[in-house]
This record gives sequence, C-alpha cells and structure tokens, in this order.
Amino acid sequence: MNFSHALVILSAVISIAGSYAYIRDTLAGKTKPNRISWSMWALAPLIGTAAALYAHADIWATVRIFLAGFLPLIVFIASFINRQSFWKLTPFDFLCGACSVLALIVWGLIDSPQYAILLAAVGDGFASIPTIVKAWKFPETETGITYLASFVAVVLIIPSIPRWDIENSAFQIYLLIVNALLLFAVYKKRIFLRTRRVEMVSK
Repeated sequence: MNFSHALVILSAVISIAGSYAYIRDTLAGKTKPNRISWSMWALAPLIGTAAALYAHADIWATVRIFLAGFLPLIVFIASFINRQSFWKLTPFDFLCGACSVLALIVWGLIDSPQYAILLAAVGDGFASIPTIVKAWKFPETETGITYLASFVAVVLIIPSIPRWDIENSAFQIYLLIVNALLLFAVYKKRIFLRTRRVEMVSK
C-alpha cells in the first residue's frame, strides 16, 4: 500500500465518521434529511461507481465514489426510523428529483462510460438543490460536520487521482463543489456573525 492508497483509506474513515454524525442526529430527530436528496445521492454515485469500474477507472479513486452513494443510502433508511426526522417535501423537491431521475435515464440510453459519469454527476447535482435550499433557510435541520467531513475527505482524495480524466476526476470535482456549497449554506450565519464581530473590533 502506497501513500495514495493511505489517503483513500483516511478519506473513507473521515467520510464514515461524518456520516455517522448525520445518522446519529437523524435517529435522534435533531436532523431532518430531505429524502429526495439523500435517495438520489445514493443512487447516482452508485451508478457512477458501476460506470467507473466498467471504464476501468482506478479502483482506489472509485472507492470514494462508492462511499458517496452507500453512506447516503444508510441516511435515507435512517430517516424512516424516527418520525421526527421527517422533512415535508414540496413540489420543488419532486421536480429536482424528477430532473435527477431523467439524467440517469439518459445515462441508460447512452453507451458511453464517460457520459455516464457526467450524467450521474448532473443527476446528483439536481438532487443536491433541495438540501442546499433547506440548509440555507433552515440550517438547524442539518448536521454541518457531515459536509465538512465529506469536503475534507474529497480534498484528501485529490492527490491520489492517477489520471485527470473524466473517469477518475469528474465526480471528485463535483463532490468538492457541492460540499462547499452545503457548508456555506449551513454555516453562513456564523460566518457573517464572526465577520461583523471582527469588523466591530477593528473599528
């Protein structure tokens, strides 16, 4: 096992720890996951994993994609255990879910692993919108540490990417962007509050 493989393992451990925090808060009724987002977050990366393996992508880099699907699947299942963790879905949520499913259907009609990975990322992106909106409006319904852990985990994966092509890097780049957006949505109030405090002190 070389240094790159060690980074993948460390990334996986961080991802699992972050997901554990989200699952714990969901079971306690503190966090209320959007089921549209978490179900599609599970489906799209798992399809991306299959496509990456079919395209002979590096197995170590593909592990991160697999975890990006498997861990949300556990969160989705956990959301049904505690009724207090239920988040009421809106037509907008279902519209985003439909767009996500459509992207995956198009993937099934195109015989190209590269396009499959890109479409899986697009589908995952549509699925992210409801949770980004929810986190922006109601940050208290989210477990921010999970997105921080996911962001750090992706950063650790970057040096282990053997080739910067679609098969090995496209989904990693997407995960980096979406987790950054989720982090900002959850912690924006704290960020702005600290900025104001610093400005007041400097005056």
